[in-house]
Amino acid sequence: MNSLPQGTGALFADPSANRAREAFAAKPRALCDKLTTVADAVARLVRDGDYLAIGGFGANRLPTAVVHEVLRQGKQDLSFAGHTATHDFQILCAGNLTGRGRTLAKVDVAYVVGLEARGLSPHARRVIESGEVECVEWSNYTLAVRLKAAAMGLPFLPARSLLGTDTFRHSAAKVIVCPFTGEKLVALPALYPDVSAIHVHEADRYGNCRIRGTTVADIELARASKRLIITCERLIPNDEIRRDPTRTVIPFLCVDAVCEVHYGSYPGNMPYEYFSDEDHLRRWLTVEKDLDAYKRFLEEHVYGVKDFAEYLQRCGGLPRMQQLRQREFLLDRGR
Repeated sequence: MNSLPQGTGALFADPSANRAREAFAAKPRALCDKLTTVADAVARLVRDGDYLAIGGFGANRLPTAVVHEVLRQGKQDLSFAGHTATHDFQILCAGNLTGRGRTLAKVDVAYVVGLEARGLSPHARRVIESGEVECVEWSNYTLAVRLKAAAMGLPFLPARSLLGTDTFRHSAAKVIVCPFTGEKLVALPALYPDVSAIHVHEADRYGNCRIRGTTVADIELARASKRLIITCERLIPNDEIRRDPTRTVIPFLCVDAVCEVHYGSYPGNMPYEYFSDEDHLRRWLTVEKDLDAYKRFLEEHVYGVKDFAEYLQRCGGLPRMQQLRQREFLLDRGR
């Protein structure tokens, strides 16, 4: 194919399908027990300088426990896929504070900083505007296509999206000529994250996962990732998985660690399980305005707790979680 204009951005992840296959070939295909703690999974599978991707969409179905643990363990210089990253990006930016090093070094930006209708994260904005994080622009759709290319074992996929836009100019995409029609298309490089985390409704100890509701790009993300951490609301027996295998959307062979984390998307929502804690999210946005207050908040809620369960206790514990479950139940029934 003839190469034409290309974006000015850098590639933060190697799009080579052949080199990615070398990593995938090393993953076990046996049905082995992968049940562990979030602390162990992050210690073993998230490495300084990795390209990290987070599942879910917006504040929906976030693996919040994993993101907290990345901060507690002081992981450094990560690249990140900003595919409608809201509270997860907000948390990771907390690692870019004086005295804490630099959690984020590079970001593929589609949607970051904003928490949707809730407003902009003051500290995430502070981090991006500081220039200490290298950014390359994409759209939500093109990041999803990049993951699809990786899931298919390809180095790129063609698309029409981005043509004629400034987003293309600030991306790392390239214009190509279709060999069949002569039409101009955009070549979107495959995105193979080094490590990803996805929160699901149910999983067995081997890594077979069920998700209720929209999966967004998580099915592709699971297949594109070299290492994958799964957190789940409920651990279920393998016999239950086998009774209805059609409900398994992520198979065990993609997964490296399984962690049971009740209310694991908090303060985001979990479809059909619990609603988002809008009061707590608003508190994050408010406290970030003052750095000293923000540091105290982070010490109390992230760095100063031993695990996610203790974080939940500091946010109201089971009574608050039950309130959020009730709200989701009522909304699901249109009340």
